[in-house]
Amino acid sequence: MKPETIHPEGWAPALGYANGMLMPDGTLHIGGQIGWDAQKVFVEGGFLEQMEQALANIAAIVRAAGGDVTDVGRLTWFVKDKAEYLAHQREIGAAYRRIFGKHFPAMSLVVVKDLVEDEALVEIEATAFVAR
Repeated sequence: MKPETIHPEGWAPALGYANGMLMPDGTLHIGGQIGWDAQKVFVEGGFLEQMEQALANIAAIVRAAGGDVTDVGRLTWFVKDKAEYLAHQREIGAAYRRIFGKHFPAMSLVVVKDLVEDEALVEIEATAFVAR
């Protein structure tokens, strides 16, 4: 059995990449998600709004594969502004809990100079396990 491409219904096409790849063993690799919606339009606001949208995108991909956010085992965050991230810890936690509740997978945060999409302030990738 080969990996299955996971693409939530109604999302604009992913060009040159896959949003998610479900492996035969149930491991779901989710490509870096940024703060744009299903039509690739960035949400209004700044870092917090983009972060919440990126997490919502991850949740949508996991659900499209037949799982839920509690199936996520790892998140890797790439942020452009460390000071902004540190200054908004309380708000980040609240936004995170709106999407993931009290599920806290293994996480890493990497500060980067830039992201491919100029408007992107954060990118988050994930790994989940979806039992079928």
